[in-house]
Amino acid sequence: MRKLTSLMTVGFAVMLLATAVQAQQIYGEYIESRNADVYTGHCFAMSELNLVGDQAILAWRISKGDWNGVKLDGLSVVGVARASGTLGNPYDNPLPARVVLIVDEKANVEQREALKSFAHEMGGDLFNNVVKTEFAPIRLDMEFNGEHPTSGSVEAGDLASIVTRSLTAKDHICGNEQTYYPPLAATTHSMPAVAVIDQYKGGGLGVSWTTREKRSAFIGHFSR
Repeated sequence: MRKLTSLMTVGFAVMLLATAVQAQQIYGEYIESRNADVYTGHCFAMSELNLVGDQAILAWRISKGDWNGVKLDGLSVVGVARASGTLGNPYDNPLPARVVLIVDEKANVEQREALKSFAHEMGGDLFNNVVKTEFAPIRLDMEFNGEHPTSGSVEAGDLASIVTRSLTAKDHICGNEQTYYPPLAATTHSMPAVAVIDQYKGGGLGVSWTTREKRSAFIGHFSR
């Protein structure tokens, strides 16, 4: 009888934990690009250090979930950052950064505040200094081979856009490439990719840019 009671207690605890996790979970797709190669060899990375890599676009599309009790299914948010140095540099601190947030114009007032809070949490210290918030239509699409993302794109009005493709043998330049930098935000699964285009045409950062065909992107999933 004591063993049965113990098993019932454990089972109840597991059920409560599963319910809590389910209630708190938020998940979806993530796309990132910056102006430095993330899939590269050590020699190439060192040649770019503190010359590029100070600009980045981070985009999330929430497939399903709540944030601070607000349902965000199908909504997106984009952060565009300009840092003080190469992001991911293990030898120097590239922060502080200036960030422009682009919030899905489909969101209502409550959802907009939740999306801002979500982006701050996911972006971490990189998003400590948001200098401007814009509202625009955001479209984020991703293609898959099974569970693995193969390509993706994000378009935030006429402000920011990324289009990616899969890495191919032609993208192996030195033969010693690896995922040199991790993603700037936490992911549950991500793959390096080529940014066919990485573009920012908005204000607030003192710079706009267009880069093409750079091994600078990540595509994947997030979950919290």
